[in-house]
Amino acid sequence: MTISSFGVKPHGPCCCIILLIVNFYMHLLMERSKKQGYPAVHALDVSFYSELSSQGHAAAKRWTTGVDLFEHDVVLVPVYQNFHLTLAVIDMREKTIKYLDSASFNSGIQICETLFKYLQEESWQKRQRKLACSEWTVHGMRANEIPQQQNGDDCGVFVCKYADYIARGKPLTFTQSDMPYFRKRMVWEIIHQQLL
Repeated sequence: MTISSFGVKPHGPCCCIILLIVNFYMHLLMERSKKQGYPAVHALDVSFYSELSSQGHAAAKRWTTGVDLFEHDVVLVPVYQNFHLTLAVIDMREKTIKYLDSASFNSGIQICETLFKYLQEESWQKRQRKLACSEWTVHGMRANEIPQQQNGDDCGVFVCKYADYIARGKPLTFTQSDMPYFRKRMVWEIIHQQLL
């Protein structure tokens, strides 16, 4: 497997490389969001959700040390489970948590609810404010609402492109046929440490 494949395989160093690539790409999205005209974006590490779901807020809060998530418009949460990458998106402006799975393996509602509970604890600990459940919505995006992969290799690219489009406030208009171009473009962006 080459770096340009961006699919997640069950074993070996390639899987680790892909997770590092996703983390690096999320960092590029955060850097771009500092420019005028872009929503303020914060992205959490791929390891964040695993730690949160297994050990709770006390263990996972280290990922937001020195960061007030509530000062951002959008928080991107890549999720790696069962050798598959997906994306949760916390939109602070709309008070929504959405889950995007390019293979529709999981509705993501439990993931969204776990993230909302985390937000509640963050809000209380950092701002001494309670988040009202009635003001927030969670939604697992269905296959007919978002672009879907047609193979078992492109979940990493889909996660990065979901995040890219959302971080620009753009509708998700790409398809599986765009993946070869996106892989090449992402390799260039990562090598040059800037987004086109």
